[in-house]
Amino acid sequence: MVADGGVYFAVYSAVAERIELCLFDSSGRQTGQHELPHNNNSVWHGFLPGCKAGQRYGYRVHGPYAPADGLRCNPNKLLLDPYCRQIDGEFRWDDSLFDYVIGSNPAEGQASQLDSSNHVGFSVVTAAGAPASRGPRTAWRDTVLYELNLRGYTMRHPAVAEADRGRMRGLCNAEVLQYLRALGISAIELLPVQYFIDEQFLSEQGRRNYWGYNTLNFFTPASRYASNNPRGEFIEMVNAIHDAGLEVILDVVYNHTAEGDQFGPSLSFRGLDNAAYYRLAPDSALHYINDTGCGNTIDADSGVVQDLIIDSLRYWTDEMGVDGFRFDLATVLARHADGFNPEHPLLGRISADPALQHCKLFAEPWDPGPGGYQLGQFPVGWAEWNDRYRDAARQWWRGDAEQSGEFGRRLHGSSDIFEHSGRGPASSINFVSSHDGFTLLDTVSYKHRHNKANGENNRDGHRHNYSANYGSEGPTDDPARKELRRKQRLNMLVTLLLAPGTPMLLAGDELGNTQHGNNNAYAQDNETGWLSWSDNEHSLLEDVRALIALRKSSVALKRDTYRHGEPGAHGFADISWLTADGQPLDAADWHNCQTLVLLLSDETPAFELQALLLNSSRDAVTVSLQSLGADRLWRICYATAEVNATAPAIWRVAAHSAVCLRSGGESP
Repeated sequence: MVADGGVYFAVYSAVAERIELCLFDSSGRQTGQHELPHNNNSVWHGFLPGCKAGQRYGYRVHGPYAPADGLRCNPNKLLLDPYCRQIDGEFRWDDSLFDYVIGSNPAEGQASQLDSSNHVGFSVVTAAGAPASRGPRTAWRDTVLYELNLRGYTMRHPAVAEADRGRMRGLCNAEVLQYLRALGISAIELLPVQYFIDEQFLSEQGRRNYWGYNTLNFFTPASRYASNNPRGEFIEMVNAIHDAGLEVILDVVYNHTAEGDQFGPSLSFRGLDNAAYYRLAPDSALHYINDTGCGNTIDADSGVVQDLIIDSLRYWTDEMGVDGFRFDLATVLARHADGFNPEHPLLGRISADPALQHCKLFAEPWDPGPGGYQLGQFPVGWAEWNDRYRDAARQWWRGDAEQSGEFGRRLHGSSDIFEHSGRGPASSINFVSSHDGFTLLDTVSYKHRHNKANGENNRDGHRHNYSANYGSEGPTDDPARKELRRKQRLNMLVTLLLAPGTPMLLAGDELGNTQHGNNNAYAQDNETGWLSWSDNEHSLLEDVRALIALRKSSVALKRDTYRHGEPGAHGFADISWLTADGQPLDAADWHNCQTLVLLLSDETPAFELQALLLNSSRDAVTVSLQSLGADRLWRICYATAEVNATAPAIWRVAAHSAVCLRSGGESP
């Protein structure tokens, strides 16, 4: 912390015997070395007179080195400050980054004597600056999320200056922001932008971590996304997005760090106090619990870890202007040694923290560890990614048997998953595609994954994609096949955007973006992963804009609580499921119904009925709503294929198509 006349330094370690603060100049030459003189409750600290903002530094920890016992102190390793706000210098993989002698087993306890300071980068002293602006604080009921990769979104954007492409300033571009506003989304959900590094195996293959789920510091914006001032450029970006009326959501990765397993490098947390930050195996402290699949797992029971996460979240919202957080593998944050606990103190602290009360919080409610799938188990105040919505939507529209009941529950807003905890439909983050998996176009173009470019012999990525190619794998020139693929994408978008729940779009789906069948593009920092702005489908874009506008205009979709068929003053139940002839669905219908009619009513003064006519079959079907009143006037708000009214309140609905009707309320 910068103060009058100098800087206060502080760092936690319960195992250190002494800690040295090392200073470096802009060339990377060490210019000073000072022992931190005080240790209070395992926080080592001291004041350095004359030190100023911009000073590069790192820590060297002297203490026990016994990896078999979980002790990894090695003063030859320069360590990043977990609380630093800026990192300078290029990270480069090198044998000196490892605390053990390369070629030996860490269990042997052979401490490396190589100095790592030329390869790890440096923490930088920063002074407090003007915080970012406040966001619009959009209500959950009005939220439409838009997930994008900061780099890939503008790397090929023709209006963005070449120097700004793939960087934070690229998102500040006026044409980019105007496009986002015109699309109608309310919040940008950024893939990880906290400081991350490329995994060693990727670096050795000449590839990069494109997604960013390999965090090394939880306070510093990734320098690869900036020109020369990551903090300042991040705030500039947030201010521009806020000025456009949009919120900024960060995907944060607090579940593990880039230090990997017992064979990984010693860059920060491991060398400071290994056992304080990570969950170690109970039968061998050399090894790490790996509930993340990334080599290590943070210890959510550790007070030091909890404080670090809370302080990081406060910083990103108070100083950097972030409006919400999507927690990657969020179940890790609620794990004790014996498993997941929805009442975990860390979740409670996040939920109750005053600085975070305005923030949107939502979880990826699973991890690959034992008992890791916990959809619906997070507390009030949290929303959750709902993969069951994605799978049900893909399967039902594909025409799979026995999917009507499951799809109906997801279109209802997944009350069976979220209502037990007192939450409403907005708690369900609904999506049909995300960064992790096929794009929407690839979902209707590929039956199988095509991940050979990832260098893992096509073994990586999801095997069960619930996708279809409709006759041939990949691109096609067949007009009928192209039209069917277009309709199927629009069908999934209709049910995503015009039903209860919080919708999330994957950036580029509205343009027909493809990853050529790659469903795990985590290392495709190239034209496979980057969004194409030239080979796009303008008609599809207009459809998506229209659907989002329809959602915004809907009275029936503004409700914060679940509907359960209660009758209203106008004589309609608040939700009804009907057959094609307008009669209530019975138990037998739910088993394999290929035509569904979802009717939502709203009892506000601007009374509105909304009917979704959904036909997943290969044949056209006649749908009648005369049971709701033969003289009731309906207007067709949207259809994915031509629809014809054959009589009052009777329509001929094309095969593989969806229709949105409204009656009453205000015309969209």
